[in-house]
Amino acid sequence: MKPLYRIERAAVIGAGTMGLGIAGQLANAGVDVLLLDLPADGPRRNAIAERAIERLLDPRQPGLLHPDFAARIRIGNIEDDLALLSDADWIAEAIVERLDIKRALYRRIDAVRKPGSIVTSNTSTIPISLLVEGMPKAFREEFAITHFFNPVRYMQLLELVRGEDTRQSVMDCLEAFNESRMGKGIVVCNDTPGFLGNRVGVFAIQTALHAAFAMGLAAEEADAIFGRPMGIPKTGVFGLYDLIGIDLMSDVAQSLVSILPAADRFHAVAQPVPLMQRMIREGRIGNKGGKGGFYRKADTAADERQTLDFDTFGYREFKPAKIPAAAMAEAAGDFTRLLEGDDKYARYAWEILASTLSYAASLVPEVNESLLAVDDAMKLGYNWIQGPFQMIDAIGTDRFIERLENDGRDIPHFLRTAAGRTFYRVDNGRLQFLQADGGYTNLVRAPGVIRFSEKRRCLRAIRENAVASYFGLPDDIGLVEFHSKANTLDGDSMQLISDAVAHASENFRGLIVHNDAQHFSCGVNLAGVRDFIAAKNWRGLDAFLEHFQQTVLSLKYAPIPVVAAPSGLSLGGGFEVVLHADKVIFHANSVTGLVETLVGVVPGGGGVKEMLYRWYEREGDIEKAAWAAFRNIGYGKTAGSPLEAEPLAMFRDGVDSFVMNRDRLLSTALETVNDMAGDYRFEKREPLAMPGTVIRQQMLEWLEKAHAHGKLTPHDVRTGSEIANIVCGGQVTAGTLLSEHDICALERESFGRLARTAETKARIEHMLQYGAPLRN
Repeated sequence: MKPLYRIERAAVIGAGTMGLGIAGQLANAGVDVLLLDLPADGPRRNAIAERAIERLLDPRQPGLLHPDFAARIRIGNIEDDLALLSDADWIAEAIVERLDIKRALYRRIDAVRKPGSIVTSNTSTIPISLLVEGMPKAFREEFAITHFFNPVRYMQLLELVRGEDTRQSVMDCLEAFNESRMGKGIVVCNDTPGFLGNRVGVFAIQTALHAAFAMGLAAEEADAIFGRPMGIPKTGVFGLYDLIGIDLMSDVAQSLVSILPAADRFHAVAQPVPLMQRMIREGRIGNKGGKGGFYRKADTAADERQTLDFDTFGYREFKPAKIPAAAMAEAAGDFTRLLEGDDKYARYAWEILASTLSYAASLVPEVNESLLAVDDAMKLGYNWIQGPFQMIDAIGTDRFIERLENDGRDIPHFLRTAAGRTFYRVDNGRLQFLQADGGYTNLVRAPGVIRFSEKRRCLRAIRENAVASYFGLPDDIGLVEFHSKANTLDGDSMQLISDAVAHASENFRGLIVHNDAQHFSCGVNLAGVRDFIAAKNWRGLDAFLEHFQQTVLSLKYAPIPVVAAPSGLSLGGGFEVVLHADKVIFHANSVTGLVETLVGVVPGGGGVKEMLYRWYEREGDIEKAAWAAFRNIGYGKTAGSPLEAEPLAMFRDGVDSFVMNRDRLLSTALETVNDMAGDYRFEKREPLAMPGTVIRQQMLEWLEKAHAHGKLTPHDVRTGSEIANIVCGGQVTAGTLLSEHDICALERESFGRLARTAETKARIEHMLQYGAPLRN
């Protein structure tokens, strides 16, 4: 009888970056995990694993959803504790990329593991056939590759590779467990060098790097193209090299050189760059090196950057590249605008896209039978907004082929298969994609996995404008989606929500606010607020805020259930929308908070009001509630997970929930609305008896003391004073009753007063220009 595989306990061998990340995510998933590494010299035999746990708890990039989860990780070493592997259902190896060392370890693992346990390797450079060569058949049948991406907690992609003898039931178990419990998007890869994510991703990076040097572009110019305008992370190529480490990234490229076939096009963009070799020799290896890399922080001020001049090899002032096509592409979310014209920037964009997209097409079907796997690998592993084949569709398949031919470039066979067609299409209400044999097949995800970016292609919007859309879903449920740059909110966003609430209340059983972009919403469009201030249009600003407040209150008091399903950043005004939903389904890595004080204003969309009510409902004491809201909002506190949000009253235990896999947000939200819709009734809140002027004065004194101790700037005191004014009810005596609308009016008054100050204007301008807060 074949074993039924089930993962309840796990072990990870190797406490380096990847092994530690895997162990941390297992702990996040509620799994007890054993973490082993080499024994250390001296009496503390487990010192290596102990230091790893300290890194896992690093607040700058924590690997755990909550520090308490570290208790789920038991540490040891492979000399003293290998026998403990006998309790593990899954043993994940993440040690040095040396075949001889891995094989020796596998023999030791096989001697102690229990029958029916699964063993995997995190390798991406050694074929599985070599890893298991000489191992017993029973071991080979229960062995696979699970290639995670760094950082494991945040990167969704998991490449899953089977060996010739691997049982299908093993693959099914790994796929199901990692998708539902670990929150991963699974891409099943063939046992080919580099698999998919790194093979295409590193090729794109190397192409952008070599093309920039060949065309004489400055680092800022290249990164202005190969970044957000192209629909990929904002770091750009040179910023990414600095982030990862110039030495490490160079090693990654060379590792692919060593394993890819000699005829592979990757070799053409993998040659070492003399300037970068010199940088490595001199320790200019990026952010981690202390000496800088392609960029560095200036000595004069923390928010100033300098750029390496490729000609002089010295640092100069950072000069943001203002490229009209890049600005238009980013604003419109349309990377094809980069290809318009014939200047050096258009040629640079075309070189990257022509090379990378055709390279991706050359991998089907020889490296992977499915274009969907390639697209998923780049979206989940490299945070591209669109996969290579989606990008070709956006350019136009025939147009892309024609430009390749005009350049004298090779046309991959699979790309020619799509001539006159598209790689994706909608047929009879179903999204389909092109197969290697030239036919189309329906795009089918695992049960419970829904990506709205795919689903929306089969829907027609009921209402839409440039920044948001409103759709009808099955089961008579409406959905509002934001789709502006960073999903920032403006008057059009609010009007769309208002219209959606009115329509859904008459026609649907519930309403969901959701999108599957990188971030749910980064807040109110700050440039729009700046425009109000610049024009001294105080009435217009107040009207915008009042409309915002009335809109989110309409969400809260709609006659149908409203569920928000956010992922990524939900900050400022974006979080105010979330706060007014009946229930919230968070992604486990959701970042939430009211951060308006960082730009010198207060939450003006009902955020202060909502947090005051939430703290009162939790504490039952208006003074305690006012102090909690005052401090948390004043400091602009954020939470990096729902578990961190719960002590801040941003997550309601027993009301809100979270999922590990962001692709399950929408299906969970649909289930939640269906559960609520039958006998739904909203509860109208009663007015609050406000703390009054005595507590307000105490808060003002607290602010002055904090300023005297150097903890707050003068404008921090001013913004804090306005928060105190709101949470205490303004100039009222203790016990005065104020409704939600009354407190919202106080928010608008405080926002307006702050908006008139030079300090707030300076903070807003600084944030818009540098993306960082100004302390003034």
